[in-house]
Amino acid sequence: MALTDTLIRSARSKEKPYKLSDGGSLYLLVNKTGKYFRFDYRFAGKRKTLALGVYPQVSLVEARKMHAQARKYLQNDRDPAQFRGRIKQHQTGQTANSFETLAREWFAHKLRDWTPGHATTIMRRLEQNIFPWHGSQAIESISAPDLLTTLRRIELRGTIETAHRVKQICSHIFRYAIATGRAERDPCTDLSGSLSSTKSKPMAAITDPVQIGALLRAIDGYQGYALTRWALKLAPLVFVRPGELRYAEWTEIDTQRSQWKIPAEKMKRRIPHIVPLSRQSLAIIRKIERISGGGDYLFPSLRTSVRPMSNNTILAALRRIGYTKEEMTGHGFRIMAEHLLHKREWPAHIIDRQLAKGQKSHPEFPPGYAYQYLPERYKMMQSWANYLDTLKQGIPIT
Repeated sequence: MALTDTLIRSARSKEKPYKLSDGGSLYLLVNKTGKYFRFDYRFAGKRKTLALGVYPQVSLVEARKMHAQARKYLQNDRDPAQFRGRIKQHQTGQTANSFETLAREWFAHKLRDWTPGHATTIMRRLEQNIFPWHGSQAIESISAPDLLTTLRRIELRGTIETAHRVKQICSHIFRYAIATGRAERDPCTDLSGSLSSTKSKPMAAITDPVQIGALLRAIDGYQGYALTRWALKLAPLVFVRPGELRYAEWTEIDTQRSQWKIPAEKMKRRIPHIVPLSRQSLAIIRKIERISGGGDYLFPSLRTSVRPMSNNTILAALRRIGYTKEEMTGHGFRIMAEHLLHKREWPAHIIDRQLAKGQKSHPEFPPGYAYQYLPERYKMMQSWANYLDTLKQGIPIT
């Protein structure tokens, strides 16, 4: 029976080394130190063995191509061992066109277009879900069934949306390989309808004024790490995206102008953004400064000050004060603000500009775009902070 990637991956070492045949005297030697592709042949009346590489650094596809090349040498009365270097060159060429090589090259080109948090998510998804199975495989040799098998492993974990996201990432990489002349087609196009459908549902958020007041009081009573508590307290006042809050740096805070200027590279649409800081926000920031003011980030990681807090920190804190993922999320503070600011009849264009929404439809952004409607936004942000204080006191003003 011919070898398959599934069979190779599932092969386990035994007390004694053993072989798994692929036909034509090509086989996989499995022992306690690893899995090795070998080709046994006879030349000039002598039995010889040609080592073709170690799995998974050398894929089954690559081993078969080297095996075919070695057999060509034998057919021409030449010993493959004498041409080992040329055979290995074939492997090197495949490594240069491996999925992981192309993926990291694509990633490097796209990096300037992404926020740090998004870039981290992309690479983590590749490293956890794709590279272990297809990283060393030549990109043009990856078939739709191969990829579907890998994506269904993700589905079996119950993370159906992640499976769809990973498929989308892979498609981008295949299209990059096509554009650069190293692949001919995108197998992801053959997988339409093959994965379980996702049921999109809005992110959980609290929008009832009475429940918001209870949430704010629960945040005040949070007994965990001090910086986590201050992050929770600042989040509803500034209602930025969770990644923008985590990556906030002291160099971006201007207490004299009462504003937080987020640089373009940290924004979803790569456009600078200004968050007017209410009196309440500034008071919180001054307290945060006593703890983390000596470093780069307002909210550094517990493990090291050179990285921001984990993207799960706010979520975990919300769970700790009693809110499930179906009730409230870090993104929910944006939904909360948007819903109630509209209800309190603030102009839609002022709200959208402060939320940094609707920017994708603008082909160009005029100079000073970040400062658009800034006086009105200052008034709105202070009014919003005052309103939250009122709700926290238990006065349900709609």
